[in-house]
Amino acid sequence: MNEMTGGVPADGAVAANFRLLQDVEVKLTVEIGSTHLTLRELLALGESSVIELDRQANELLDLFVNGTLIGRGEVVTVGDRFGIRMTELVSPEKRIARA
Repeated sequence: MNEMTGGVPADGAVAANFRLLQDVEVKLTVEIGSTHLTLRELLALGESSVIELDRQANELLDLFVNGTLIGRGEVVTVGDRFGIRMTELVSPEKRIARA
């Protein structure tokens, strides 16, 4: 049985609960920008089409976990792949307020 302190689980119980969740998979999504298109514009897109997004080239990218904004970062290359360097984290309080 877990020890409780004023209705809140003791630190050991919190750590044990956190360990149970550590292997749960989540989806990390990086958003580089967005735009609105008419269906006509969408259907006219071809292989060489360029779509202008609503974000400046030097702006940080938004990072989402399961649809919730968790931070911002910048694109880096890791070998022959893209990566994200985290530069800002959204505080847990702000994440909850946005949900």
